[in-house]
Amino acid sequence: MIQGMTDGIPHPGKARPRKGRRSLVRKAAVVATAAGLALLTACGVKGGGSLSGVSGGGLYGTVPPASGTPHAGTIKFGQPQGIIPWILPIQTVASNSIYTVYNFDYQMYRPLYWFGDGTKITENKAESLANDPKWSNGDKTVSVTLKPNYKWSNGQPVTSKDIEFWYDETKAAVSESAANWSIYTPGEGLPDEVSSVSTPSSSTIVFNLKKPVNPDWFWQVQLETLQPMPSAQWAIDKTGGKPMDFTNPANAKKIYDYLSAQSKSVSTYATNPLWKTVDGPYKLASFNSTSDDYDFVPNPAYGGPHANPMSKVDVTTYSSDQSEYNALKSGALDVGYVPSDDVTNASSLSSTYHTFGYPGFGWQGAFYNFKDKTGDFDNIIKQLYVRQAMQHLVNQKGIITAFMHGAGGAGYGTVGKYPPTQYTASDDLNNLYPYSPTAAKNLLQSHGWKIVPGGTDTCQKPGTASNECGAGIPKGTKLAFNLLYASGLQLNESTSTELASVAKSVGIKMTLQVKTFSDLTSNEDDVSNPSNDNKWAMNFFGGETDNFYPTTFGLFNKTGSANFGGYSDPTANKLINASVNSTNPNALNKELSYLAKDLPVLFMPNPDWAGEGGLLAINKEISGPPATFEEYAEYWLAPEFWYFKK
Repeated sequence: MIQGMTDGIPHPGKARPRKGRRSLVRKAAVVATAAGLALLTACGVKGGGSLSGVSGGGLYGTVPPASGTPHAGTIKFGQPQGIIPWILPIQTVASNSIYTVYNFDYQMYRPLYWFGDGTKITENKAESLANDPKWSNGDKTVSVTLKPNYKWSNGQPVTSKDIEFWYDETKAAVSESAANWSIYTPGEGLPDEVSSVSTPSSSTIVFNLKKPVNPDWFWQVQLETLQPMPSAQWAIDKTGGKPMDFTNPANAKKIYDYLSAQSKSVSTYATNPLWKTVDGPYKLASFNSTSDDYDFVPNPAYGGPHANPMSKVDVTTYSSDQSEYNALKSGALDVGYVPSDDVTNASSLSSTYHTFGYPGFGWQGAFYNFKDKTGDFDNIIKQLYVRQAMQHLVNQKGIITAFMHGAGGAGYGTVGKYPPTQYTASDDLNNLYPYSPTAAKNLLQSHGWKIVPGGTDTCQKPGTASNECGAGIPKGTKLAFNLLYASGLQLNESTSTELASVAKSVGIKMTLQVKTFSDLTSNEDDVSNPSNDNKWAMNFFGGETDNFYPTTFGLFNKTGSANFGGYSDPTANKLINASVNSTNPNALNKELSYLAKDLPVLFMPNPDWAGEGGLLAINKEISGPPATFEEYAEYWLAPEFWYFKK
């Protein structure tokens, strides 16, 4: 049976958030030429399926039905390399990846609110630690009440003081550096907009804000990211130290510095007494600091719903899609992924595995570096017509067909067509810049560039008139720059190679450079490492997830802590600010529509996500509530529900 659930299916709630911004690694296929893509596009898309009322582009296969009697075992889980070790539940900008947060940290330290419920964009009340927040005082005061069933692994209850502890330590973290908390934006949200915090009871915490905010945004972005931390065990500044008053800022700083230092000691993750106190379904049994493999064992004190008995989870990371797929084919994994390159062969696994895929709530794209002065790229990319020309070079349908084999959907903005959501803007559903190298060439030519197909375009008409290159672009400037992409991810390589080939046909010279995912997300970042501003023009590590209130606050506003490429636009700043501070129901729609037109990044098609890219593969000996498999398409991983049937 599934403990804490009456029907084996998580109960839907009202609305769902997504953690700040999450580095989202994608996969896929073979390298094709531009001509090959055009041919494949004409062939159409394979795939399709239906389950739980879900249908639409990118849907593949089915998940296991709930059946059999739960038996415990060891679930062997495969994922690509991409975890950036950081165990402290105050995620830094550098560590903020799906693998680090959803797959690793959330298994031990649960967020206040859980928004995985199948493929639906909605809150999962059954798995949330707290009841929905209550607002008062003109949207300036919010109360959060914990459910009574959650305890730390030492048997002590999770209390409002544990929430306050997280808040005070996060406040101490960002006072040292904005990069110490992944979704921090100075002056907005937690902690800067909070005027006072109180804990009127052991289960309730009250945040009083300095001004009214959009309740959905504050709940679905700010409060969702909050992870209670065990104040009784962690409010210390040295190993073996005595608990301190963490509400004292000086003490909070000492505590944060100590906890942060311990989190950097990766080799001690499984042995450090700090990390043995958890409130999630799992405890960490081992962590290999070389390979990033790790093992989870069940937390007997976990108070949320779960299979009874619970299974262990052994996570193995793979340096390439092919090595993971080989392990899957050999039967070495119980849950893994079929890379997009191998989707057409997924039927060969049908005797052993269920396969399922659906687009995740996020987007795929290459970041522009608006601060890269190399070859005047900063001034070139500030020109909207240049970004429009670049977008015309993306063959969305061809990439989906050739590289994703139909397991994906078009991506025209920061919210896609699938999964459907009330927030999706019409401009995110329509391709404002359809694939057309001719249109790209005409845009450049009409703005004073000499087009050299197969060579390198140069600016012939400097100046700011409508038929000139634009401010800060001298005569003779070349359209030549680098594009960095993640190693071991075939989709990134295939798409980058295809893009460079098409760009070359209109005289744009793109030099491809391959780097590790960790390097691209941790080092090639204008926020974390401004010293690298002039080392990259475009960065294609994958993409980003969306919050369930999918504002790009923190990502594309000028002061956003995750503003990866330094994009800044006065209109965008105004609209993004309105979406978080205004209760106007159209505010978010206006923000998303504007960004689809202004192109802060080069938008790419959105591949199916379930199982790290391509398709999720689930051993037929494993079962559980179907929605708990489906929700991994939306990045939420809940293996505590999965069990062996015999």
